[in-house]
Parts: sequence; structure tokens; C-alpha cells
Amino acid sequence: MDAKVRNLGNLAGLQAQYAPRKVAILLCTYQGESYLAEQLESIQAQTHSDWIVWASDDASTDMTRPILEQYAGKWGSDRLHMCDGPRNGFASNFLSLVCNPEVQADCYAYSDQDDIWKEDKLEKAVDWLNTIPAGVPALYCSRTELVDETGRHLGYSPLFGKSPGFANALVQNLGGGNTMVFNHAARVLLQQASKDKPVLIHDWWTYMVISGAGGKVYYDAHPSLRYRQHGGNLVGSNAGWLDRILRLRWLLHGRFKNWNDQNIHCLRQIRSLLTPDNQRILDEFSAARQRWLLPRIVGIMRSGIYRQTLLGNLGLIAATLLKKI
Repeated sequence: MDAKVRNLGNLAGLQAQYAPRKVAILLCTYQGESYLAEQLESIQAQTHSDWIVWASDDASTDMTRPILEQYAGKWGSDRLHMCDGPRNGFASNFLSLVCNPEVQADCYAYSDQDDIWKEDKLEKAVDWLNTIPAGVPALYCSRTELVDETGRHLGYSPLFGKSPGFANALVQNLGGGNTMVFNHAARVLLQQASKDKPVLIHDWWTYMVISGAGGKVYYDAHPSLRYRQHGGNLVGSNAGWLDRILRLRWLLHGRFKNWNDQNIHCLRQIRSLLTPDNQRILDEFSAARQRWLLPRIVGIMRSGIYRQTLLGNLGLIAATLLKKI
């Protein structure tokens, strides 16, 4: 083959490999009139321009749907498509979009209704996802900047430095769903894993499934969005002492244990999708939780579970000692 032709072919292959990818933005709404327009404007301002919003509304009675209809009219149906949510909570709403066969793209991004995306959010995520072979499930997530109801800077979410992995995912969600972008292989995996499962928290489940199946997970230490703190947030940022005290109360009252019960119940149903090593971690963690004190401590240690911070791991020790894990 002529060297010039061969080089042109190689160049075309590289361009195809790193070409911009279509992103389906999975936006779930409910009574979101206060901040929805600002979020949609931040999506429109993305430097990565190949996207479509799939908005699933859970029977809002305020101005949420008219706002969505206004933007659908302005952007066109190739930019914003609306559908009705399952009316069974936020996790079910997000996973209904993941499992919706009409939603087709190369990458998929969860979107809350009240954040403000930084302009390069999708670009950074897609750039990293482009480095992963197409058949390997991959998940991008990031730190967040915290803002108040008016958009004023409050601080940042905790900075995590340990490697992502299933042993972490079992007891902690690494990144908020509002920061998550994943490739098509991960979407197919989530469709297999999520159908008819009573999943509690969609983003935590996403991290568990992708890491558990041996996929790639990347945590970006640079914030990709401004996460709005207000009274309507269902899950807080875990950045301040009040948030940490609240989580300590949840631990002492058994909420953390109940979450683990539900997650393990769902993971057992998809055990065949997990790698052999992660099956072992799941089995050891699950069995250790049921034992009396000393075997429980030994089993939890053998499972290798960990959280990202010293305070978080101290909480794990307390939960283990109190049988609240």
C-alpha cells in the first residue's frame, strides 16, 4: 500500500476515534420551576455541542413542563425531547431514561434540574471517555462547587484521593449523579442490571455496577458544575459539619445498614455481571455483616471495603462495631 494512502487512513482512524460524540442528557424534573431555566441555559452554553436533552417529568404541577415546552420550541425536537416519568421517585425516574430504548447516543449524562453546569463539563467528560475502548464500560464523575440559592459560592465538595473501585462503591458513592457521564457500553450494562430492580439511589447504583463489572471509573478533582444548596435538595453535599452530623445520625439509627441491605439485595441479582474478584468482595462483605463482633470485624477487613476519607473510614469502624453496617 502507498505510504501516503496508509498515513491518510491512519489519520482518518484517529479522527474517528477522537471525534466528538453525541451525548444524551438524562434530565429528570419534578416541581423544578425555580432553577430549571438556568440549568437549561448552562446546557445550551456547553463547548461540546453534540447533545440532546431527554427530559422525564414526574407529574410536575408547577411551571416545569411549560418551561421545558418553551425550550423545546426554541431548540427543536432534535435538542429536547420530553416524556412522562414513572412517578416512583428520582432514582426510578433516572433509570427509566437509562432503560428507555428510544434514547440512543454515544454517551449519557445525568442532569439534575437545579444545577449550573460549567461550560466545559461535557467536553472534559467526553475527552476522557474517548480514551477508553468502546466495548469497555466507563464512568466519568467529578468534584462539585457548592453554591447557594442565588448562585453565590459556598465552597467545594470533599476532595477524594483514593482510587475508585467496587470495594469503595459498596460503602460510598464517589461522585454525585449530576457530575456523571458514561459511555454506551456502560449504558448497556446498566440496562441489564437495572430492569425491575428496587434501586434506592441511581448514581450510587451506577458506580457500583460499572466498577463491579470491571469497568473504568475516573474521578475528576476539578469541579464540573455548581451544585445548588437549597431546602429542596433530596441529598446533601456532605461538605459541611452539619451534613456529616446528619449522616452520623443516619448511621446510628440504622439508615446506612438499611441502604446496604437494599444494595446487596440488588447486587446479588446481578452477581453474574460482576468480576470474580468483586463477587468475592460482595460475598465477604455480605456474610461479615451478619456475624457476631470479632468475626464481623475480621470479615469486614478481609472484604477490603473502604471510604475515601479518614473520617469516613472511622465511621465504617463505628458502624462495624455497632453492627450498623
